[in-house]
Amino acid sequence: MAEAFGRVPCEMDPRDQGKRAAAEAAARLVEDGMALGLGTGSTVAFFLRLLAERTLRELRCVATSAVTEKSARALGIPVEPFDTLARLDLAVDGADQVTPDRWLVKGGGGAHTREKLVAASADRFVVIVSWDKEVDRLGPPVPLEVLSFGFAATMRRLSEIGPVAPREAAPTPDGNVIVDYLGLFEDARDLAAVLDADPGVVGHGLFPPDLVSEVIVGRIDGATERRPRPSADAGRP
Repeated sequence: MAEAFGRVPCEMDPRDQGKRAAAEAAARLVEDGMALGLGTGSTVAFFLRLLAERTLRELRCVATSAVTEKSARALGIPVEPFDTLARLDLAVDGADQVTPDRWLVKGGGGAHTREKLVAASADRFVVIVSWDKEVDRLGPPVPLEVLSFGFAATMRRLSEIGPVAPREAAPTPDGNVIVDYLGLFEDARDLAAVLDADPGVVGHGLFPPDLVSEVIVGRIDGATERRPRPSADAGRP
């Protein structure tokens, strides 16, 4: 199929215009022969459709959720098990919240554990969001993936940190339970450390800036703002 990126339709919902603009910019980053991680969510849905319009050879993809895998295959995008790839060239995913310094909250769809694993395995992790996902500071809910084994004990420990509530959702593909942390927090890094230390928490939706290579923010008019990770030499004389 020929490469064909058009203008964002003006009749599209403003948030969808932003999602599509960010997804279009990310789709242009994909090159022949790449090993590519596919995220989950409504912005990634735009990315998949735009990616399918490109003529790309020998693309190898892994999906972070069954929903993404099904959508990708329906569009003719190849998907394979992640256990066949030791590293990825690029991973593209959305986010529920993004701060100016690139802290993220992810996991609205409950796929944050696999999303973080894919992001950590990629040489470049690009986050695509519409402008309404920008926040000055992170807040609840923060999704958690919790082991079903010892669930009551894990919930007791978590409730000592702040309010938590099980989400009405099916178990994850790995058989775990999705829980939302609903408490306010001052420092995302501190909360992430506490959650990481609990043996019942498989994964949480706080993604640190050092995991994020670039954030692409889509605007209403179809424009995009790119926020790359500062280089190691930034600020040096």
